[in-house]
Amino acid sequence: MTAKRMMRVNVALAAFAGLVLRLFFVLKLPVSDSGDSPFYIELAWNWLKKGVYGAVVEGQLTPLDTRVPGYPAFLAAIFSVAGNSSRAVMLTQAMVDLATCFVVALMAARLAPESSRRRVALAGLWLAALCPFTANYTAVVLTETLVTFLTALAILVLIEAETRDAANAPPFGKGALSPWFLGGVVAGFGALVRPETPLLLLAMGLVLVAKWWRHVNWMKLARAGLLMGVGLLLPLAPWAARNWRTLHEVQFLGPRYAQMPDDFAPRGFDAWTATWLWRFRDVYLTQWNLNSAEIPIANIPAQAFDSPQERARVARMLDSYNDTLTLSREQDAEFGEIARERTAARPLRTHLKIPLLRSLAMWFTPRVELLPNSSPLRPIANELENDRLDFLVTLGLALLNSAYVILALAGAWMVRGRPGVALAIVFILARTAFFASFIETPEPRYVLECFPVVLALAAQVFAWSRGGGHQLSSTGSG
Repeated sequence: MTAKRMMRVNVALAAFAGLVLRLFFVLKLPVSDSGDSPFYIELAWNWLKKGVYGAVVEGQLTPLDTRVPGYPAFLAAIFSVAGNSSRAVMLTQAMVDLATCFVVALMAARLAPESSRRRVALAGLWLAALCPFTANYTAVVLTETLVTFLTALAILVLIEAETRDAANAPPFGKGALSPWFLGGVVAGFGALVRPETPLLLLAMGLVLVAKWWRHVNWMKLARAGLLMGVGLLLPLAPWAARNWRTLHEVQFLGPRYAQMPDDFAPRGFDAWTATWLWRFRDVYLTQWNLNSAEIPIANIPAQAFDSPQERARVARMLDSYNDTLTLSREQDAEFGEIARERTAARPLRTHLKIPLLRSLAMWFTPRVELLPNSSPLRPIANELENDRLDFLVTLGLALLNSAYVILALAGAWMVRGRPGVALAIVFILARTAFFASFIETPEPRYVLECFPVVLALAAQVFAWSRGGGHQLSSTGSG
């Protein structure tokens, strides 16, 4: 069998394996109701059938801006053909995620030296195709699959732009076809699915500033920044125009707190949890129970209190809240005051320690949040005795997640200095820091959009010649 034919067979096998894995999750382990799923479906259905992008509020169909419209538009397009079918959405997402696998392969190839690109691309394709963490999210009606594809595509375009600049090669287009502009456009469509997607362009901007800080390169920096910025705004303009016309507000993305009309955002409560909450399991017991279920003081861990007096103060407020299951503005203000006192007493805890712990929690997790059965990893002896299979599955996924991260670190080191590597690293750091520091809940899915980059970097480890010699170079434009 020729090398070219063997490559094609390998690609076909990887694609088939990836499709089977995604169909397994969609057909055997679908998640019908998770988080914002019903709300996204309601927005899409109202938009499709009634021409209003909104939801029923106090018995009236009301235009809203609480979610950007990209994912509801994706759902509405599927519903227009298949009806209000979550299964159809999941099957479509399986194909989108399979396309992401090929984007990962192309990304891995662009990061690698020319001599090893085929091997690295194939490794990237297999790693992405068999990744259960991205495949799992095809089986739930949430934004992750679509925005991961758009993020990966934008990164690939920007890596191509940086690679051509490093090689002093002419760009593949000018003006509207400039890779800087196209990267901005794809990021703009991504921002219509998840509003934090422009963090990618921020990461690219930081890389370019570090690279082109000399006066002689300022025009190149300004041109790239302008093209990315215009490209970003272009897809967002219709959404902003709709918000101005319908809601009489300037809104290009979405509100910081996605509350319904006449609701208030529990900023004080959020500020309080930001001084201690870093484990995902505590999110279930506090943030996700707020205004819907009781929050017993027994569910709050000891690190949430600096003194017995503070604990008694919180217990008194929670007892009052539990009577009504509604957080009042006065209670929220008092939680905010406790947060200010805790931060003033130990500022490094709030601004450094907790974000670092949240970062670790988001990255080093078994990622079993969508699985029907999951087991905690401690205490080991009890979990092994109570449910050995669940424990072993959870442990295996935790080890696999760690293996991806370790391989990515090794791969990044092996191709350090090559165009695109800095963007990959800065993007991962920027996105992690944003969610660890500014978002209330450290959910593992928030770093899922980084996985195409992680897998592309991990693929670099597999760039070995047939004779066993390593052929990667840390410098050069390839």
